[in-house]
This record gives sequence, structure tokens and C-alpha cells, in this order.
Amino acid sequence: MTITKFKHLKNIGINILLAFLLVFPFATMAQKEVQENQVKFARLLRLVDGYYVDSADVNDLTEKAIVHLLQELDPHSTYISKEEVDKMNEPLKGNFEGIGISFNIYKDTLLVTTTISGGPSEKVGLRAGDRIIEVDEKNIAGIGLKNSDVFELLRGDKGTKVDLKIARRGSETPLDFSIIRDKIPIFSLDASYMLDETTGYIKLNKFSATTTEEFLTAMNDLKRQGIKNLVLDLRGNGGGYLKSAIELSDQFLQNEQLIVYTDGTNDPKREYKATAKGSFESGNLVVLVNEGSASASEIVSGAVQDWDRGVIIGRRSFGKGLVQKPFFLNDGSMVRLTTAHYYTPSGRCIQKPYDEGISEYRKDYSNRLSNGEMFSADSIDFDDSLKHKTLVNGRAVYGGGGVMPDIFIPIDTSSHYAYVNKLRRKQVTYNFVLDYVDEHREELHKKYPDFESFNHKFEISDSNIEQVVAKGIEEGIERDDESLAFLQNDIKRELKALIARDVFSRNDMYKILYQEDDAILKALEVIENQDKYTNLLVTTD
Repeated sequence: MTITKFKHLKNIGINILLAFLLVFPFATMAQKEVQENQVKFARLLRLVDGYYVDSADVNDLTEKAIVHLLQELDPHSTYISKEEVDKMNEPLKGNFEGIGISFNIYKDTLLVTTTISGGPSEKVGLRAGDRIIEVDEKNIAGIGLKNSDVFELLRGDKGTKVDLKIARRGSETPLDFSIIRDKIPIFSLDASYMLDETTGYIKLNKFSATTTEEFLTAMNDLKRQGIKNLVLDLRGNGGGYLKSAIELSDQFLQNEQLIVYTDGTNDPKREYKATAKGSFESGNLVVLVNEGSASASEIVSGAVQDWDRGVIIGRRSFGKGLVQKPFFLNDGSMVRLTTAHYYTPSGRCIQKPYDEGISEYRKDYSNRLSNGEMFSADSIDFDDSLKHKTLVNGRAVYGGGGVMPDIFIPIDTSSHYAYVNKLRRKQVTYNFVLDYVDEHREELHKKYPDFESFNHKFEISDSNIEQVVAKGIEEGIERDDESLAFLQNDIKRELKALIARDVFSRNDMYKILYQEDDAILKALEVIENQDKYTNLLVTTD
């Protein structure tokens, strides 16, 4: 080794040692504080357990202390008990293990509303409308069954068997079925269909492990139908996996365009960029958002807006710009700890303020209603310090409280809806549908062999509405003729959509339910007028 090289290595070693000596005392100091407080809290628990005047549940006290500690940090760092961990993960994993049915507990009986296509129940011949009266020779009819009881009875490990006794309309004696449990998909895509000859529509309810696969499958189907434009509905989508949000954004952006970056005190800055694999990098794009669109939904809509890739329509999104990472504790419980902020490509963090405490933070929705924001975009005031510019056309966009849409759609709060909402809350409308489909299922299938014929020919009658009103009166809901006159068509559309869901599919339900949706109609209006679409994406101040 030459003397020069030796001196060079020696200097590197000295520099590393100096850096280590500078950092290590601070790390040691922080670790010492943690250790001292661990000892302090452990001693407190021992004192309570050994000397407190009454008996105390140390486990319960510890869990409450953890919950309170996390609440002091931010609104989204949370504690999840061991029992809740598996249930929490199911929707985002994209599957669970069970028999594959949708159900409703109706008149104290477990009613099968649909069987999941390709699932174990469908394979053995279980049908919508069947009533499950016994599970593994145990009676479950008329015993005050709850949803949680059904999950415990019917869910289980893949490959295990469950024996059911079924009461079926038209069959004089109960039917016996043995079903082998399997993996059952939980879909994050609610609907996918063509709004017109060139515009497709996709609605996502969450960002799960299977979202990208579901989206690509839907897009391939829409491409076969001639899609040129897309309306992506993220209203009410509370988020999910960061990875899925990045993958979905990638479908719309050009290679190497920044999608999002994260940064935190103990979590170094990370950038996530688009690849060359996008399935819809050209064509008019509209993204629908509202106050229920959060987290991963805001990553997608923020990236689309910042790159001037599409038009955002709706109301200001939730405003969650914090990244949580799961950490398991020694007993199998878990904390989801905020480790970083995330930032849209223009550099804005859309996290709404939480410096006034969690209680005030949770009042955000009611505050938006009371200050008029849900009815008029003019009621929203952004601080100039939060102003950013989009990366292509230099439009003004703002951080600090959600993604503000390019076109505002006010919430409909007509007092007439109070009557309909009462009917919904008391399950009157849905119970009418359960009864109607149960009594007319065979007739509906014969008369309307496919959804298209049902959609064009089936109508809810005025007498059907009167049946709903009568059921409402039985539930203590007074008849409201003024509201009925105002909303009769809306009620008919809702009932028809719910029947379509039970007889055909969830996808078909949305085709009916959203026929007069304000945001979707506005999206079509913008997409069909290329000049208007383009003008919305040019520089504004």
C-alpha cells in the first residue's frame, strides 16, 4: 500500500470517528430518557398493582395509557389491540377466508342476499334468498343473531368444513349443504362501466393490495368497449396502502414524473416516480373527490392536479397528509405510528391543522357545514403562504387542508332529504327491497334475463312507494307528502338500484343510482367540451 493511499484511508477513518462522536452523545441522551421513563412507568404499574386501595386491571390501564399517549402526538397515530389486528387487515389484504356470501339478518333470520361469484357457496348450489337456519347442527334462527356472530360461525381457515341447514322458498323440507371454506376476495373496485360511447367510469372504495390488479382488469374491459376518456370516482374513499396509491397514479403519469414524496425527522426523504407502464397516460381524465376522500385518494388526486393531467371535480378532500407505519408490540397488538408527512409533486402537504387537539380536529366536517364551505367554494379561504404552482401550466394550488377541486359541486342538504334519511336509518327502504326480491326473484329473472332489459323496462310503481311509506309509519316515521312529492323519483331510483344489486350485481346498482349524479353529469359536460376541459387546466391566479 502506498503512503498516499494510507494517509487517505487514515483521514477517512478520522472523519468517520469524529462524526460518530458528534452524533453518539445525542443518541445516547435520547435513549437514556426513554429508558428512564420505561423504568418510571413500570414502577408506577407495580405500585398500583401492589398498593392501590381497590383491585386494578393493569392490562387495561396500560392500554388506556398507550391510547392517550398516541392521541397527544397526532390524530392518526393509533393503537390496535391484538383482537382487532386481524379484522383491521382483512379489507386491505383484499381477501378473507370463509364461505363466500353477502348476508343480511332480516326478521331474526340469516338471509343470503348474494353468493360471491366463484366462491365455495356458489359452487355447492347455495342461492340468494336462502335462509341459513343451522350451522354445524346449531340452531341460529330466532335467537337474536348479530353480524359478529355470523362472522364467528361462517368464517374460518381455508380448507375447513362447515355444515349448513337451509330453508329455501319452494322447498317443503330444509336442505343440507357442506361447504369447504376458501379465500374470498374483498373488492376495492365498486363499479366499472361506460357512461357513453367514449367515456368510462371507475369507482374505488379503498386502496388495497388488489386495487391495481382490479383497476387494470377494468381498464382492459373498458378499452374493448372503446374508452377514450375516464371518470375516476374517489368520493368517500378513505385511503389504504401507499403502494397502491403510487401504482394507480402511475397509470396516468409519464415516465419519471414525481408522484409523491415522504419526509420525516426520523424517516429520510423518499421520492416515488412514475414508470413507463401507465395504462391511461393520454385521454381526458376527471377525478371526483369529496370530504370523505382521504390519504391515498389525495395522493392520486394531488398528483393528477399538480401535473395538470386531469380535472378534479367535487368538494375539498379530507386533508390527511401523514404517513403511518405499523409496529407490533410484544403481545401481538400494534401501533400505527406517524413517521412522515407526504407531499404532492408541487411540494404541498395537504394535512389539515391539528394543533388545537383531536376533539377540534374531529369537528372538521361540522365546521365545514357551519361555515358554508359545503355549499359554496367562495366560503373557502386559503392562506397565501400555502400557495403552490402546478408543474406544467403554473396554476395556483394550495396545501394545508386537502385537495381543492377545479370545479366545485355543492352538497345537497334539502330539508326534504330528512324524511328519506329516516327511512334509510330504520332500514325501511332496504327491508322493502329484501321482501320484494325474496317474493319476486324467479319472476324477475324470467322477465328480465339480463340487466339491460331490467334497466329499460322495470319500473318502481306508485303503489311500491306507498308500501315503503306504510312500513315507515310502522317504524314511527310520519308520512311527509311534501318530501315525497319532491323526492319520489329519487326514491324510485334508489329502490330500483338496490333491486338491481340483489338480482344482478353491485356494478349494475351504480349504473342506476348515478344516472342523475351531479358530479358525474358535470364530468361528462367537461369531457365532451374539449375547449372547456383544456381551459380548466391553464394558468389561473
